[in-house]
Amino acid sequence: QVQLVESGGGLVQAGGSLRLSCVASGGTFSRYNMAWFRQGSGKEREFVASIRWIDSSTGYADSAKGRFAISRDNAKNTVYLQMNSLKPEDTAIYYCKAGSPYGMDYWGKGTLVTVSS
Repeated sequence: QVQLVESGGGLVQAGGSLRLSCVASGGTFSRYNMAWFRQGSGKEREFVASIRWIDSSTGYADSAKGRFAISRDNAKNTVYLQMNSLKPEDTAIYYCKAGSPYGMDYWGKGTLVTVSS
């Protein structure tokens, strides 16, 4: 069973930056595809960014391109989301997801990001 714990959320002014972290335990982190999703109040959960285990290639939602960067450190079992030029519409709970080679998905409990205008 994989456990994921997100951290790094908080309150920031528009235009500011935050770096989210997600630490994994209980699995072979280096073999997991990792992703960040978010869910704003009253909205559905949406994809933000992903990073593949095999070559660390990345993918981003249009809303994140040019502002956010996902990375991973396999030695620390950690995936990061660097968020720059934050906007009020980025306010959401941010969730980390791990996708195993066997088709199982695991989710963290989320970390709240609030961007004030």
